[in-house]
Amino acid sequence: MPAEKSSLRNQVPQGAEGDVNSSPYRRDWQSGRINAEARVILDKDSRYFLRQSVSTPCLNTIKKAEGIWIEDHSGKRYMDFHGNNVHHIGYSHPRLIEAINRQMQTLSFAPRRYACDVAAELAEKLADISPGSLSKLLFTTGGSDAIEVALKMARTATGRFKTISFWDSFHGAGFGASSVGGEEMFRGGSIGPLLPGTEHVPPFGDYRNAWGVREGSADLCARQIRYVLEKEGDVSAVIAEPSRAVPYIAAPGFWQQVREACNEFGALLIFDEIPTGLGKTGKLFACDHDEVVPDILVIGKSLGGGILPIASVICKPELDVAEHYAYGHYTHEKNPVTTRAALTTIEIIEDEGLVENAAVVGQYALQRLEEMMESHPLIGDVRGRGFLFGVELVTDRDSREPANDAADRVLYRALDKGLSFKTTMGNVLTFTPSLITTQSDMAFALNVIDESLGEVENELGFN
Repeated sequence: MPAEKSSLRNQVPQGAEGDVNSSPYRRDWQSGRINAEARVILDKDSRYFLRQSVSTPCLNTIKKAEGIWIEDHSGKRYMDFHGNNVHHIGYSHPRLIEAINRQMQTLSFAPRRYACDVAAELAEKLADISPGSLSKLLFTTGGSDAIEVALKMARTATGRFKTISFWDSFHGAGFGASSVGGEEMFRGGSIGPLLPGTEHVPPFGDYRNAWGVREGSADLCARQIRYVLEKEGDVSAVIAEPSRAVPYIAAPGFWQQVREACNEFGALLIFDEIPTGLGKTGKLFACDHDEVVPDILVIGKSLGGGILPIASVICKPELDVAEHYAYGHYTHEKNPVTTRAALTTIEIIEDEGLVENAAVVGQYALQRLEEMMESHPLIGDVRGRGFLFGVELVTDRDSREPANDAADRVLYRALDKGLSFKTTMGNVLTFTPSLITTQSDMAFALNVIDESLGEVENELGFN
């Protein structure tokens, strides 16, 4: 193997959208908690799957997933406050399973040249619930593919190829999605040149940002987007997560500024709501909080109810301009089983009042965490919205030095107590619970965080 390629083994990207699998605390945690049955599965998984950070080798095995709980092969149960943001309605929802089974018995596949009734019903439903005039759409088998389609549509509609996106963002694993994404872990190494014209700007976030300011980062960010739009002059789209999944919430008026700049310079606005759509932030779509309608909206993850993969690109009717080409011609685009899963998932979210639950219980969680700051010096910041919220750990509140080691310790302490979540950017405890999580469930989870923080602070001499 050439030296320049083998050296990649020693390169560790800084910051990540999830906790990495090279942590010494992970190895220590696994040593006494993985039984023989699980070890066989983990060894086979490690043998056959290509190794990649935040994925393989795996943390543990899973034997059962139901409601807000996952269970490993030793019988240990964990409240899942991660779930890759697919478990909005909880795992194995009986109504969804019944709907999928019924659909499989009537029509299990639709060749692409034939219209499918349930796919058309889902399209109509998404048009009804999407913001503004968003009503023309395509389905894909995953969020990364949906981002690729959105980029193609933006290029076609504008006749331009450049984009503006944020550093530290994640938009998927495809080549186009990695190009507009901003995390080294997904775009670095030796994969070669990414898509040309994918310009990036630093993201907003008053607690931690590229400008070193402690307030006003959103205004600086908006000004920089406007500046690049003006100087580049031929940008097809600005693509961003309306609520950053780190998490960070934009200051009031930020997205209005970006929307106005896009309008002025002829660029489209694409919102990636793959993790946040369908209620995660306490409104059906995260952009609803800011009352800003994008030109293109991308959703996925939870759309399949935590059972089947499906995503969608939803755009304004005037962007339907590529009828002579096939930019989203996927074999399973209008699959009746996956579209039935998506339609039923939306109906469950509506019928069970899950968006409203996320808003109410999420607010309770933020209040509890803010109260914890008084007794936990490790907590530097609490932020979020609905069921997308996080706690940033620091070694010192004045310097805001990231407490990566402490965050990793808290993660594994919490696992022992029955709570699973992830860390982002090394030092942010990030929580994305199922929308069916009750206030009682939330109280249990926050008690675990409270206890785990206290134990780690004692170990590190904070008290």
